[in-house]
Amino acid sequence: MNAAAKHQPDLLERPASLLVPTWTKTGLALLYDEHTSNTYDVRLKLMKELLIIQKQDVVCVSGGDSHLNHRTVVLRRQLTGGLGLSIKGGAEHKVPVVISKIFKDQVADQTGMLFIGDAVLQVNGINVEKCTHEEVVHLLRTAGDEVTITVRYLREAPAFLKLPLGSPGPSSDQSSRASSPLFDSGLHLNGNSSNTAPSSPSSPSANEPKYEKRWLDAVSLPLFMARISRRKAGTDKLRSNSFEVIALDGVCTHVLQFCTAAESTDWLQAISTNINDLTQESIKTANKYCSPDDQIVHMGWVCDHLQGGDVELVHSCRFLALRGSSLLVFRSPPILASDWAQAEASFHLCEVLFKVHKLWIAEDCWIQTKFYLGLQQDGELRDSEPFCFSVLVGHGQSFCYSVELGSELVLWEKAFQRAVFMEVQRVRSKSYMCSSQGKILCFTLDFESGFSCSDSISKKTIWKYKFSQLKGSSDDGKTRVKLLFQNSENKQIEMKELEFANLTAVLHCIHSFIAAKVATVDPVFVNNQSLTQKYMCSS
Repeated sequence: MNAAAKHQPDLLERPASLLVPTWTKTGLALLYDEHTSNTYDVRLKLMKELLIIQKQDVVCVSGGDSHLNHRTVVLRRQLTGGLGLSIKGGAEHKVPVVISKIFKDQVADQTGMLFIGDAVLQVNGINVEKCTHEEVVHLLRTAGDEVTITVRYLREAPAFLKLPLGSPGPSSDQSSRASSPLFDSGLHLNGNSSNTAPSSPSSPSANEPKYEKRWLDAVSLPLFMARISRRKAGTDKLRSNSFEVIALDGVCTHVLQFCTAAESTDWLQAISTNINDLTQESIKTANKYCSPDDQIVHMGWVCDHLQGGDVELVHSCRFLALRGSSLLVFRSPPILASDWAQAEASFHLCEVLFKVHKLWIAEDCWIQTKFYLGLQQDGELRDSEPFCFSVLVGHGQSFCYSVELGSELVLWEKAFQRAVFMEVQRVRSKSYMCSSQGKILCFTLDFESGFSCSDSISKKTIWKYKFSQLKGSSDDGKTRVKLLFQNSENKQIEMKELEFANLTAVLHCIHSFIAAKVATVDPVFVNNQSLTQKYMCSS
């Protein structure tokens, strides 16, 4: 599954450590139908804005009616090699009888009109669409030296019907042979010497129609605001070597399967990269019409982990956006300007704390394996939730989200750091009402001067400390906090005990202001704090 083109388009604006070209890529995969549990052979063509799913079909390239979806072929049975084909399936398995193998240089192959994947519709004028496997085998074996069959290529024939290798061999028990749709009837149709070519193979007449198998576009799935999920809908179960691609409308959705985990991850990364690139372009366009205080820093799909009624985790999707002073949560992406007012939740960025829960990147080749070494593992999260982060907001609320790739987790971490830093720089100060020893006070965080507390009525400053003077803190997890400051003159530790109605919001805000302050003193602070700069692959 190599890239279809080496061509590298212009790179989009994003952090230098995350510059990745838009992928163009082609390769084979299986399309999974959740209703029938069947898989179908498909060819994927990834473009900047589209994922095109192609299905194979047989088309007439000359000498016939290209609009006909069926072909009638006359086979003249050979003494050696029989009809030169094998079939699988049957009505008893609720699948059509399909040609599963065509032997090279024998009768079926010489016609140039039969292909693996053709469904047998008629044998000598007898309709066999509702016949069992054994009934079709019997008709073909007793049809005489000249057999006329009508076929139609099935674009969505289950993939297992086209796989002759590894099929169960013929059994002496007649009932066991008929018990599996994988049973290949080649031995019974062609005899023991089915792989021996006839002495004088003939070629199709020049006047006869010519057919070819071709990959034809079947689905064009737009990637703008699309999302990818490795989980089965509504569960915490991961799909094996597969993932679902869901378009913005939520209706166009397809599950893609791959032979190996490496192939699955490769395609997951490629599609995810193009989705993210389109999102970045959308952000860039939207920001041209937004005020400097209302810029979009980052947005994208995440998986929300909610506690269900029966103890199990119920997974739903949310669209998060970091814009201006807020973290916005949507059920669907805001496309129109009016959609931004439809957020189901909004949180002030200064009062939001971002926390990475757990990292496991064995299949994510963007980031080295040492990415997770030394990080505290959160025991309460399971291995099926590899790239998780929590957003802690005021009043102690916590929301757990996950993304599909470690690279996405890195983007969210960087985006939160940047968004919070920008918001602190914008507001410059934040005040909260509190009480101490029965007095109503006003506690203020100021980006320039630090901490201060004043009388709520007279506005007189009671005490004041710089950020650097804060040496420690403790709280009861409810309303009270103790702040320990070092006196700049006598170097003694002074304790200030305050009580807040919204303690969690205040503590998160203190964290945001201190982080932003340190970042201005030490410009590389944010980068040093980020896992991106430490562990991103050098390549």
